[in-house]
Amino acid sequence: MPLPFLTADGVSDVDDDGDGDEILAHADQDRWRRPYRPGPWRVAISALLLLLSAFMLLATMIVAFAGGWAGAGFCLAAALAVVGSAVQTLRVGVWVSPAGLRRVGFFVTRTVAWSEVTEIRTVQQPVRWLGLPRTVQGQALTMSGTGGAEPPVLLTDHNADFLSRAEAFDRAADTLADWAEEYGPVPA
Repeated sequence: MPLPFLTADGVSDVDDDGDGDEILAHADQDRWRRPYRPGPWRVAISALLLLLSAFMLLATMIVAFAGGWAGAGFCLAAALAVVGSAVQTLRVGVWVSPAGLRRVGFFVTRTVAWSEVTEIRTVQQPVRWLGLPRTVQGQALTMSGTGGAEPPVLLTDHNADFLSRAEAFDRAADTLADWAEEYGPVPA
């Protein structure tokens, strides 16, 4: 929920549509940003991981007070790994900047310059449901590059960000297409 603040001129910094996806005037325009909000499934998974890490940190404290320093160190390392997993789960997705498009995965991040992107389009194809091996028929946002390889799937309407949020998927696909049109190669 965006909180409206008034500037010195008495103008609110929040648009009337209330979707909260606007770019603030004072924001650094060259930084990487996600053109959509993380979905409820992604936030819920991260929240559960953080809850688990809280119990693990409590166990670390109990083991440390009992005098088992080796066990406390192991519990602390495991809790920090779970916290790192929660943070990385929130970072997963597509990020854009004037430099290019970045697809952040849990373990691998790939960056493609806008000059290498030839087309971004939405296609109907089998997609993975919440990233699991099960596939369902859905929409996928794919990118064609100058390399001629199979187009990678950037977003699907059944991933943790867009499951049961078709309008948010359409908005994100349009936003990514707009970024590609604005910063992509100029057609001859």
